[in-house]
Amino acid sequence: MSTPAASLPRTWYAKRSRAITAVLGVVVFVGLCVLAVMLPEKGGWGLGSRLGVAATGVLGLGAMLMLGRPKVVADASGVTVVNLLRTTHLEWAQIVRVYLRQGDPWVYIDMSNGDTLPVMGIQTSNGKAEAITAARELRALSESYGTATEAA
Repeated sequence: MSTPAASLPRTWYAKRSRAITAVLGVVVFVGLCVLAVMLPEKGGWGLGSRLGVAATGVLGLGAMLMLGRPKVVADASGVTVVNLLRTTHLEWAQIVRVYLRQGDPWVYIDMSNGDTLPVMGIQTSNGKAEAITAARELRALSESYGTATEAA
């Protein structure tokens, strides 16, 4: 079944995952800050210890926001894949294949240099049907704009 290419620019991200991680991050941050304020002075909970608990809340918030970071942006120049720690820009010609196999947590891109890039911005945790549609759209765009062939 052929899917018409989406109009550019186009951005995909896991909306559900992003919302859940943001809410959990705020809960962790607020909870640890409240705990830091409420800790008793007796028992060694001085200013340094309280600041340490609050700093742990900041780290927890940062970690949760990082988990919600993945996205994919397609524009005329190619595809930018933002995963947890790394951002990769691929020109259309570098993309050989876009696929989402049954049981895969997210989409993968086979590149012309032989590497495979996970695309965490399109993931099945956001809904299997939505992930399949997004994968088909990205595949149609790569077929429409790309000219890569597999590396020997």
